[in-house]
Amino acid sequence: MKLILDEEQAALLKTARQFMDERSPVSRVRELRDSADATGFSRALWKRMAELGWVGLNLPEAYGGSELGLFELCLILEAGGRNLCPEPFLSTVVLGAGALMAAGTDAQKAAWLPRVAEGDAIVALASDEANSRYDVCAIEARAELDGDGYRLSGEKSQVLDGHVADLLIVSARTAGGRSDREGVTLFLVEAGTPGLSVTRQSRVDGRNAAIVTLESVEVGPGALLGAPGAGCALLETLRQRAAAAVSAEMLGLASAAYEQTLAYLKERVQFGVPIGSFQALQHRAARLFIELELARSSVLAAARAADDDPAAFPELAALAKARASELVIHVTNEAVQMHGGIGMTDELDIGFYMKRARATAVAFGDASFWRTRWADLRGY
Repeated sequence: MKLILDEEQAALLKTARQFMDERSPVSRVRELRDSADATGFSRALWKRMAELGWVGLNLPEAYGGSELGLFELCLILEAGGRNLCPEPFLSTVVLGAGALMAAGTDAQKAAWLPRVAEGDAIVALASDEANSRYDVCAIEARAELDGDGYRLSGEKSQVLDGHVADLLIVSARTAGGRSDREGVTLFLVEAGTPGLSVTRQSRVDGRNAAIVTLESVEVGPGALLGAPGAGCALLETLRQRAAAAVSAEMLGLASAAYEQTLAYLKERVQFGVPIGSFQALQHRAARLFIELELARSSVLAAARAADDDPAAFPELAALAKARASELVIHVTNEAVQMHGGIGMTDELDIGFYMKRARATAVAFGDASFWRTRWADLRGY
């Protein structure tokens, strides 16, 4: 499996990193937090990313996209992870547009995907519920038949970018009980629909999320996404792709934290010499470098398999997420320790990396979950 970037992919990664450094420095995260910004990201910057083709990267040309793969999208996510970019790539590009592409009707795709590609529509997946613990089928929200449509009731938590979503993709039970694999159905619910309320959640990592409450929300037959009762399979597919995507983001995050720490070791002087000359710290830095390279190979392999070897993708996605989740915790812990006392202060950006690391490490399943998943797929 080819893990080396070709000329176009290398150029894409270089452009993305330059753009993020110039337009989306880590200081934005601090500014958005301190100003209690209502959106939590820059709509103007999101529009610019759409103009560059990044938002529609995976979409067909018929809907304004570039028809590239998850591999290219992961390069963008890696670059964004380096600067903790808060724009809604995971919610809208990976999950929202991914769900529409996988199960949407031609009419649903035509109505929403061009708007997504242009940066004019935010789509969020509202599926997780309290105490679901990584079980995509653990759903208690209900969808009752109402004429030729449905009436939805329930509550969803940790809906990424749900507070600004123009369209929510909501999971609800049309049959069965909690955790039954059959009976989960997905619905399209537009913002502003009567009975729909959205409450923004404040997260320590600076990523945007919301609680979505549905109180007898009425939707028509055209709101059905995919086959009735078959939503679990689609949710598992989306989680798998999201795991690979967020692993790329974690790779960028860990790489930036490592590089900042390495620079500090070279400039901080103690006992008349740079602390980077101390052998104990050199050994710790070398160990981090090795782990970064191992994780990079895992993430690139998973992203490449998503496009070129679908049969191998589930196993490689599990491997990538397990390794990346462990990596970001280890790297950011070491980064804070090696920065010494100032590493514990809000003044230093390294703390933002640690907070994002803690959240992304458990997003879509923690390391233990994905190690178990990998072992199951391998037949252990």
